[in-house]
This record gives sequence, C-alpha cells and structure tokens, in this order.
Amino acid sequence: MADGDLTVLIVDDHRMFAESLARLLADEPGIAVAGTVVTAEAALAVAARERPGVVLVDYHMPGTNGAVLAGQLKALDRDVHVVMLTGFDDDRILLDAIEAGCSGFLTKEQAASEVADAVRAVADGEALISPAMLARLLPQLRRRDDAPAATLTAREHQVLAGVARGLTNRAIAEELYLSVNTIRNYVQAILTKLGAHSKLEAVSLAVRAGLLDYPTG
Repeated sequence: MADGDLTVLIVDDHRMFAESLARLLADEPGIAVAGTVVTAEAALAVAARERPGVVLVDYHMPGTNGAVLAGQLKALDRDVHVVMLTGFDDDRILLDAIEAGCSGFLTKEQAASEVADAVRAVADGEALISPAMLARLLPQLRRRDDAPAATLTAREHQVLAGVARGLTNRAIAEELYLSVNTIRNYVQAILTKLGAHSKLEAVSLAVRAGLLDYPTG
C-alpha cells in the first residue's frame, strides 16, 4: 500500500465475489484494499484500524443490514464514504441507505472498471445515484418534526437543488459559473449546517425539513 492510495474496505458475506472485487480493485492505480470482511463487527474493527476512505457494503449481512452498518461506520468516522452494494428494485432499502448517510449505490453486475471509477468519484465527494433514481426516491420522503432546523443562503439553496437533480460538482459549477472548488466549499457548508454525512443524506434531510420543494406524500 503506497502513501496517498485510496483505501477501500469490502463488506460482503459472498466471499468469492468480495475476493474477486478486491483483486480487481487492487490492480487499479492509486487504490489499495484494506481487506474483505463478512460481519459488521469485523468491518468496524478494520475500519477503526485502517481508516479506509471508502467502504463497499452489501445490504444483506448476518445479524444486521448494510444501512445499520453504514450509520455505525459514519459514527466511527464521519469522513468515510459508504457505498451500498444492492439491487435497485426495493426503494425502502435505497431510502434507508440514504438516511444512514450512504454516498450512493453500486450493483454487483457492474464492471470492475466502473466500480473503480465510482470509488474514485465518491472519494472526491460525488454521489453515486442516477438523476432518474433520485427523482423517483425523493417524493417518497415525508416531512419530519425532528428534521434539522437550518438556514441556507440563496447560493447554498442553488447548490443543494443541483445536488437534488443528480448533478456532479463540476456540472453545478458550470451551471452557476463558479469553480469546482467553490462548489465543494458550498457542499461542505451545507453538510455542516444540516448535520449530514453525504450529499444524498443532505438532500434527504432538506426534503424532510421542507428546505427543498419536492412532493413529500
């Protein structure tokens, strides 16, 4: 493992899949694999020791699920990016993952090169979710009385609205005629104000708090 490598931890009880993915990612330049584990307990132990930048988590696991583990990983290290490995046919799973602070989703059918690119993107702060999927999920969020009270500036509202449309930082920057670094700074300010761990969680919290104009059922 070289200094500066992006470290990835894989949590999946399908050992053949996990080990195959680990070998493929380890062959990618700039990516190192911290290990493959089966249980949430092992994942938390390795995460505490290795401090991976990205954790790939299967939703189905012994004794718990990936959304619960994602919340535990974010409590251990709020800077870690958790990506859920799951199918896209169960909206409740996807919503649970978003609310737990996951940065996005991958399917096990995606090519290794796609996974490597996705891991790099999420480490750079991007959300791994298609605009169509985001548009499908957001209306299912309901307002909550305990949603965080936050005041966003007009520019922060514009940036968050772009995130809610599934835009990357670069796309938002081009739309608002700002630099990518400036957008990153706005995103970080939004996460801090909302107490969110990821772009997707920020959108979820903003919808629930009525800060974004999406139907809430």
